[in-house]
Amino acid sequence: MTRWAMVADLRRCVGCQSCTAACKHANATPPGVQWRRVLDVEVGEYPDVQRAFVPVGCQHCDEPPCMDVCPTTATRKRADGIVTIDYDLCIGCAYCAVACPYQARYKTDLVDFAYGKTPTANEALRHDDAKRSVATKCTFCVDRIDTGLEQGKVPGIDPEATPACVNSCIAEALAFGDIEDPQSNVSQLLAENQHFRMHEELGTGPGFFYLWDRNRK
Repeated sequence: MTRWAMVADLRRCVGCQSCTAACKHANATPPGVQWRRVLDVEVGEYPDVQRAFVPVGCQHCDEPPCMDVCPTTATRKRADGIVTIDYDLCIGCAYCAVACPYQARYKTDLVDFAYGKTPTANEALRHDDAKRSVATKCTFCVDRIDTGLEQGKVPGIDPEATPACVNSCIAEALAFGDIEDPQSNVSQLLAENQHFRMHEELGTGPGFFYLWDRNRK
């Protein structure tokens, strides 16, 4: 069974926001909506303080709390672990946004573009009225994944089948692949490095892993 997951190497991320920009370009999200964000945090105690950049977004959980509260079954989890939203079923109640512990969901009621009411060429091309007044979030670029697989491409290896944020990362801090395949790129990264997931204590089983040090034997 395939389980798609993303890995962020916190030792490599430089906080350039290229992933954020690539996500906005690929999905033409409106102002204020960032499916892929990068947090700027300080770690340590004075005088040994360091800066860390942490990419965040939908964690595509094994047990997504957003799905449990959805009254219309608009939020669903695929067999490959990707959490999706059916915009035709979503009624915009925002229960999912309240339930998500990762603050990864957005709802936009008014049509708005980067430079006011006139869309750029990219926004006009990708604008979708179905995404207004409903919940939206990162999809792991599921359309790219599915189209790529149909063409025999490997997500995480072939750019055509890989999420836009991963393709854009100038520091190669982001990786994507199948964690159920022990030979995949992400499985190798997790085996070789110490890692954690956000709010694991909640039992959501996030599909987003963070590397922070090498395994020491």
